[in-house]
Amino acid sequence: MEHNYIIIGKRLPRKEDSLKATGSAKYASDISMPGMLHGKILRSPYAHARILNIDTSRAERLPGVKKVVTGKDTLGVKYGILVIAPKSQDEEGIVTEKVRYIGDEVAAVAAVDKDTAEEALSLIDVEYEELPGVFTPEEAMRPGAPNIHDHVKNNISIAIKSEYGEIERAFQHSDFIREDEFITQPVDHAPMEAHVAMAHYDASKKLTLWATTQTPYFVHKHLQRTLGLMESQVRVIKPYIGGGFGETSDGMSHSDFCAALLSIKTGKPVRIKYTREEEFSVGRRRHPIKFILKTGLNKDGTINVMHVKGILDTGAYNSFGTISVALPLINLKAYRIPNIKYDSTLVYTNNQPSGAMRGHTAPQTFFAVDQHLDLIAQDMGIDPIEIRVKNATQKGDVTPTKANIRSCGFTKCLNRVKESTGWGKDREDMRNNGKGLGVGTMSFVSGATNNFFATSSSRSSATLRVLDDGTVTLLTGASDIGQGSDETLSQIAAEELGVRLEDMRITSADTELTPVDFGSYSSRVTMFAGNAVKLAAADAKRQLFEVVAEKLEANPDDLEVRDRRIYVKGSPERGMTFIEAVAATQYAHKGRPIIGTGNFEPPRILNLRKSEGDLTPAYSFGAYVADVEIDRETGRLKVNNFTCAHDCGTAINPMRVEGQVEGSIHMGLGYVLGEELVLDKGLVLNPSFLDYKIPTAMETPSIKAFDEPDIDPIGPFGAKEAGEGPIAPVAGAIANAVYDAVGVRIRELPITPEKILKALEQKKQISTGSGYNFERVAA
Repeated sequence: MEHNYIIIGKRLPRKEDSLKATGSAKYASDISMPGMLHGKILRSPYAHARILNIDTSRAERLPGVKKVVTGKDTLGVKYGILVIAPKSQDEEGIVTEKVRYIGDEVAAVAAVDKDTAEEALSLIDVEYEELPGVFTPEEAMRPGAPNIHDHVKNNISIAIKSEYGEIERAFQHSDFIREDEFITQPVDHAPMEAHVAMAHYDASKKLTLWATTQTPYFVHKHLQRTLGLMESQVRVIKPYIGGGFGETSDGMSHSDFCAALLSIKTGKPVRIKYTREEEFSVGRRRHPIKFILKTGLNKDGTINVMHVKGILDTGAYNSFGTISVALPLINLKAYRIPNIKYDSTLVYTNNQPSGAMRGHTAPQTFFAVDQHLDLIAQDMGIDPIEIRVKNATQKGDVTPTKANIRSCGFTKCLNRVKESTGWGKDREDMRNNGKGLGVGTMSFVSGATNNFFATSSSRSSATLRVLDDGTVTLLTGASDIGQGSDETLSQIAAEELGVRLEDMRITSADTELTPVDFGSYSSRVTMFAGNAVKLAAADAKRQLFEVVAEKLEANPDDLEVRDRRIYVKGSPERGMTFIEAVAATQYAHKGRPIIGTGNFEPPRILNLRKSEGDLTPAYSFGAYVADVEIDRETGRLKVNNFTCAHDCGTAINPMRVEGQVEGSIHMGLGYVLGEELVLDKGLVLNPSFLDYKIPTAMETPSIKAFDEPDIDPIGPFGAKEAGEGPIAPVAGAIANAVYDAVGVRIRELPITPEKILKALEQKKQISTGSGYNFERVAA
């Protein structure tokens, strides 16, 4: 159904762009206060050790040092993401007894300047009893392996085992069965802005924290619990943030806690800013996952059954791992799989903690699934896109895991990229020149119904006030982390209220002023906060319509508001301006302000341990084709083009959707082409942009993006997610294109020139009759 929107669907720039371009936007590191102290954190040099004694006396005597704190100065309260694992909250602000990875927080210092704080760290004497460490999940799960946390056996934080359908019978009745293994690597979020926390505990015993966070309300709750404060004593403000990508989504960082504790102890403002090395070494990373997929199909290529096994390295602490372990099955909604078995294990190691990162296990999942499907298609003699169309999820489906697919444009996406890339044409000439095409796919949640801090459902609230000059002030707790959500929410409110975008003013992500919103994660902002804002605008509009209807001698249901004018539907001459309507309403209500409120809280019907039910109100879908070129002499891989079709429902702002797709492809390129945190017994060996290679604009391919929407009945104006899902198809599409180009399959990320050359050499040995099993080795 066509809608004649005025603001929704328009390519509108963000108001904040000029502030960022001119350097006027204030980030956490730009905030300073009189008397501010500088904080630094002392970190463990050992991956696993017991703390026997800490002597801070020399550091305390250093001129300029105002306070040194250790675990003894804390309440010892553990925090973290609260979900299905027993004792999932396993971190301390400063460790009290045992360090579990290189970089664990042992002490913190506040001094008059950074140099003094740094020198003070070198004067703290820590006596350790070094313990044996484990650095791979397989090593950690072996009988007799050292326990990283005493409350779990064999270092298994959580194991999920669930079955839907008749698994064994389905395999027995399948005409074709294939099993494959795929491995993904740890990567860093690499935001341009490192963690910064600016804390001020004032004379009224009120703690204010400015922090680089995606989840201010999570930080608020964690500070409250770990510091023993009342809710009213804590205020968390998110200023402009230079990228998050999930690293700042799991609540309080150690910089937040240490800055707050030092400010409480000194009575002075304290700022802690991570170095780039700290950001790489102690920040969260994308989970390394090993997947084993086994699928049975009927002879026509219809999937009959799938068994998914996953092993995730969560590092020293759970972080978001206890939800990550369930997400691969939750996100695997692109395909109809009538019988599915899921075994997934989250394992502690003495590596730095893993956490949420853009796409939150979807890139790992679809890297495996898309290659697995191509291998099956090759064996069965079916076109790779055809096998996907044959098994594509459709609108109205209810999955075996009891998820409701209320909207789905997946088939349209597959057909669009097939038509737009010359997919069906003979590509022998391309292959002879080391060129190839590969398809990757995705499905992704539009916000999680769990809030991951408590057992209650996730929710978003919004408050909106109409001023007498016709401008509108919107208050939302949603966090704009660079994705432009402030402008998206303003567009939704403006469309619903019938005002122009320039009439909107917004205040967001301040726990003292804005209504509750649990943050920017799981691509939830447009769905959750957008619906709350739309409801708040509708509430304010209802108040206006009730008064205007009486003035016009009409029924409120017969009124319409567009472009700053309220009038009777079909009779635009019978109406009044928006400002006149505001004045009339305030007069009728004796000067009472026009305030609209909205709250969106979808029912939480998910059994997370079984990955059963609806984690989200809606899923987005997409299909991408990569066009690659490989130099057979050097193994160099170049991605020339990406053709993308994405179903995000109604695009609130198509320009921002395109930006999210392009940004996801750029990030996905790094994931595929070379990004990897290299560790040696828990020590990160490449903690800098000099050694950790992220792609630049020079590596970004030509990108053609198509919108193939299926309007969602729950999303605001029919919108779904577009922020995280688009990264999921990138790795699988490139890996499949590599095989199409040169006939070698790389099953372990990243896909480097060295791996390609090695695989080509092995392929050559097979072709010359060596009998080497290339398929096994290339895996």
